[in-house]
Amino acid sequence: MGNNSSADAAAFKNAAVNGQVGIDPDAAQTVLKKIRTGRDAIEALLNSAGTLAQPPKLGANPVGKAMATKFVQRADGGGDSYSSALQNLLSQYQAAEEGIVAAMSRYHEFDQSAGDPFRSKA
Repeated sequence: MGNNSSADAAAFKNAAVNGQVGIDPDAAQTVLKKIRTGRDAIEALLNSAGTLAQPPKLGANPVGKAMATKFVQRADGGGDSYSSALQNLLSQYQAAEEGIVAAMSRYHEFDQSAGDPFRSKA
């Protein structure tokens, strides 16, 4: 069984949105800042990925043409291309960011509900 980071990020986000995870907002700010920095870097790479899809000048012979075509497909094609890998990573960053934000909003709910039994007995 392989590592599925996309599923892990989505599971974390879903747990946070559904109120199963809470994170102290003050403690999470550093993590959130790093996630956003990584997300921004991936977005910048995606925005410039199209420049890699230009066929390199490898010659007008059949081998050069085949290699140039393969290069363009690997840069900007579907499946396991560079752009697809970046898009997958961006999705993971977005899910992690949304999960952290949701978990931060749930923290105060958890804190409040944990103290409720003590407040009602006072």
